[in-house]
Amino acid sequence: MNRRVVFALVACAVVIGAAVFLVSLFRSEPATQPAPETTTAAAPAPRAAAPSREPARAPSAPAPRPARPAAAEPAPEAPPPAPAPEAPPEVGTLRITSDVPGAQVFIDRQFVGAAPATAENVKPGSHQLNVSAEGFESVVQTIDVEPGPRDISVKFREVRLNLGIDVVHKHRIGSCKGRLVATAQGLRYETSDKNDAFTASLLDLETFQVDYLDKNLRVKVKGRQFNFTDPEGNADRLFVFHRDVEKARERIKKGDTPATN
Repeated sequence: MNRRVVFALVACAVVIGAAVFLVSLFRSEPATQPAPETTTAAAPAPRAAAPSREPARAPSAPAPRPARPAAAEPAPEAPPPAPAPEAPPEVGTLRITSDVPGAQVFIDRQFVGAAPATAENVKPGSHQLNVSAEGFESVVQTIDVEPGPRDISVKFREVRLNLGIDVVHKHRIGSCKGRLVATAQGLRYETSDKNDAFTASLLDLETFQVDYLDKNLRVKVKGRQFNFTDPEGNADRLFVFHRDVEKARERIKKGDTPATN
């Protein structure tokens, strides 16, 4: 074989082997080297302070704080001004009540309302009060109104009676003059003849009759008979006196209360 050919083959083999070696060298990973350990140098121990040759001094007292100025006391408040006195009322106010609820109240024929009722702005002076309730006699009063409030109580169930009439008492022989007075508490005969004078409860009258034609009022008390006539022969006075007293007697019999005055 020709030497030149052999040499060329050997050269080619060397080149190929060198190429293979280089490729395998570059593919392999480089070995990681461990990171160098960092060591911290120990800090030198602090040196003990050399003892001072100067003597220890006592701690000085703290300086006193300046005193705060005392707060000024507030001045006392002035008292509120006294309210001006109210002017006295110039008219009256009437409050009317009744022992019968719903009684109709009138003043000077003007309807005020049903009891209890209040009448305001009533001028001072004399006025007529009229209160009515079903089943009872009307109450009529003359009232004197003054400035300011006033309470008026009307009692229908209280028997009020205040009558008086001059009479002549006929005896079997002669007669005597006197006066018959009737209240809710009773009937009395006032006369200068003490033997004829009497006082009796309205329910204790055994006889109480009027004879209009004879102009005579007969009263029997404790078994004794009295015959009264009008000094002027007026039978109407005897009749009205008997009628009003008899009404009071009937009401007391039904249970109404006699007035004490």
